[in-house]
Amino acid sequence: MSTTSSTLTSVLTALGGSTGIDVTDAVDAILYADRAPERGWQAQQTTLNTQAAAIEQIQSEASSLSDSLSDLQTSGGVLSSTSATSSNTSVLTASAVDSTAAGSHIIVVNSLATTGSWYSAAETSSSTALSAGSFSITANGTTTPITINSGDTLTSLAASINSQSLGVTASVVTDSSGARLTLVSQKSGSAADVSVSGATGLSFTRANTGADASLTVDGVPISSASNTVTGAISGVTLNLLSSSAGSEISLNLAPDTSSISTAVSSFVTAYNTLIKDVNSQFAYDKSTNTAGTLSGDSTIFALQSALLGATNFTGTTGSITSLSQLGISTNEDGTLSLDTDTLNSAVSSNSSAVASFFQGASSNGFAASVTNTLNTYTDSTQGAFTIDLKSISSEYTDLGNQIDTLELYVTSQQSILTAKYNAADIAIQELPQKLKQINALLNPNSDNSSS
Repeated sequence: MSTTSSTLTSVLTALGGSTGIDVTDAVDAILYADRAPERGWQAQQTTLNTQAAAIEQIQSEASSLSDSLSDLQTSGGVLSSTSATSSNTSVLTASAVDSTAAGSHIIVVNSLATTGSWYSAAETSSSTALSAGSFSITANGTTTPITINSGDTLTSLAASINSQSLGVTASVVTDSSGARLTLVSQKSGSAADVSVSGATGLSFTRANTGADASLTVDGVPISSASNTVTGAISGVTLNLLSSSAGSEISLNLAPDTSSISTAVSSFVTAYNTLIKDVNSQFAYDKSTNTAGTLSGDSTIFALQSALLGATNFTGTTGSITSLSQLGISTNEDGTLSLDTDTLNSAVSSNSSAVASFFQGASSNGFAASVTNTLNTYTDSTQGAFTIDLKSISSEYTDLGNQIDTLELYVTSQQSILTAKYNAADIAIQELPQKLKQINALLNPNSDNSSS
């Protein structure tokens, strides 16, 4: 009996300071173990997100490359652009539509087209009351009578004339000598000249006579009602700025090497951006012992091969058959370099051959070849990138469903475990009192003995 009593006393002593079970920590520890698969799935989701972002970036860069080729691929696009260069831009400037025939032209601007104009005698101010009278305005072959009512002002008279759409613009000009009514033809040229006749109550003076521009193009005399001359040279618009007093102006029409060089340079830049990104996916970082995000993606590997192969394209419809003839060379890392001098020389000497290389005879040139290759990756329904992204999205969703299912199980387990551990905790906290009661039953004289 004394041995039993001693044992119980030892147990009571051990439990006397017990605070029970930390239920939350105990349950969390078990659930953490249960969630081990979930953490793996979440890590996979993170990887999938990273892969999707990398694919979308490359997809965007591939689309940009296609865009850079679209103008080079289009007949009548930038490869057909023509520059118009004047030897004296203070006298003449010009512009040319695409595919305008190259060549030089000699132009002499004898006189500019002018607009007819008149002005009235000065009045004290724009609001001075006028005497009654009348006059007629002839413009565009039509004569219109104008009545001046007593009390009218230059301002009200100008407004009345402008409201009638006569082909002239009436304004009031004021200076130190007073205010005047001006009438200016809305178009230049002799046919649009304006005249004033039969004036009473207000006198008028002609300021300018409407006249046609006079010029010669390659010795051919030309007159034009406007200083913007079209049709004199096919596809060319001449902008006359001043007369050249008989001196000759040289106008040179040639392929627009600047625009073409910019377009080709844009292609090279877009290509390099894409190939660098693709190459980076296979680069191995020794410091972290990791490769690129998409290093194991067969689609990216195939794209890399396709891009590198595309630069070996051989044209079949002209004297220019390779990129190297246009000053485009391939570097060791697969990127391209552009020698603009070589490109400009090729464009200047044989622009049609340059266009033929990029466009081909039936849209089968270099630009179409690369674009078609890129479309197999970027097509919004059947492209390899689209398929990859759909697969990643599906896998991500499946993992999410697995996580949701596991969470349902974990939530139910949490409730069950919490209830069990709470019950155990209560039992443990009640155990010291129960042991005391047992001890008292087994050793009823212990209190008396101690006394």
